[in-house]
Amino acid sequence: MSELDIELVCVTKSFGAISVVRDIDLQIPKGEFVSILGPSGCGKTTTLNMIAGFNQPSRGDIRIRGRSQVNVPPEGRNIGLVFQNYALFPHMTVAENVAFGLKMKRTPKIEIASIVQSSLRSVHLEQLADRYPKELSGGQQQRVALARALAPRPSVLLLDEPLSNLDLKLRESMRGELKDIQRELNMTFVYVTHDQEEAMAMSDRIVVMSNGVIAQQGKPEALYRHPVSTFVADFIGRSNIISVERMVKRSGGCEVLVTGSEITLRAAVAPAQATPQYGVIRLEDVLVLGDTPLAAQDNLNVLEGRLDRVTNLGASLELSIQISSGLSLYAAIRSAEVGILPATGKPIRLGIDPSAVTLLNE
Repeated sequence: MSELDIELVCVTKSFGAISVVRDIDLQIPKGEFVSILGPSGCGKTTTLNMIAGFNQPSRGDIRIRGRSQVNVPPEGRNIGLVFQNYALFPHMTVAENVAFGLKMKRTPKIEIASIVQSSLRSVHLEQLADRYPKELSGGQQQRVALARALAPRPSVLLLDEPLSNLDLKLRESMRGELKDIQRELNMTFVYVTHDQEEAMAMSDRIVVMSNGVIAQQGKPEALYRHPVSTFVADFIGRSNIISVERMVKRSGGCEVLVTGSEITLRAAVAPAQATPQYGVIRLEDVLVLGDTPLAAQDNLNVLEGRLDRVTNLGASLELSIQISSGLSLYAAIRSAEVGILPATGKPIRLGIDPSAVTLLNE
């Protein structure tokens, strides 16, 4: 028996002359929560549909527990599915919805009631077994869909943007519940989403897709702190992306000249290749110096600018600062730090640690 629950080997999917997914290799071990993340049209849902068996790959192999599934229909793959619209049967009670898959598998009647009760208990809905979907909130309907998918005890659960129809508060609550259920059952979850916060909050690993290929994959914190491209840096979190014109290697890093300016930035890590094209700086790594003592600024890139705009986001403030003609930086600070800001239109001093400057070639 393979230690991998899912394995995609050089998988390609084309519709006519258009390749939607190209040469994807992906391995998912048992018990991992993996999110496939990307913008609309990147191929993430097509990839999920191929794992489920709704689409067949044009080339390559899909294996579940070490066995090829290319010619196995969806119902033969022992996979659970949770859809964006829940797809509950309106004429069936909660218990009947959850029992549906068990009946299709011809589970003995004596076992169905016990499994339904256990599945509803796992999503905290055992008290609502006799209600109909129209009598439930959106979050409750989502949990019924989850219980229905879990009831036949699939080896893998595939989830296609299941929280996108919920309001913000409920989405945030359900993120935690989904992760708790996954951890408790030690089941492999493959979760498709375009919401990077959702992926960051729940995933053991994130697979970022762009234009049908895997742009980068890894632990959420690794993707956030060490993106391999400006696409990943921009898609996961907020970043300042600056064009670079020239690089000079120094002891302990390098200096780069920002395109179209006289501004130089020190970076702690010099790329092995020639001059990189871009510098990436996360918003929270742009520090407002205020009254910071000069001695504490020695190791920072210190920039002078003008505060153009302050956007209040509740817990945080987003600042727009013009550094030079045609060049603006964005910074994020806690709302409690509003007292260190000058008035809009006034000069402001910024500090950026060289370790916060990531140099990229694409």
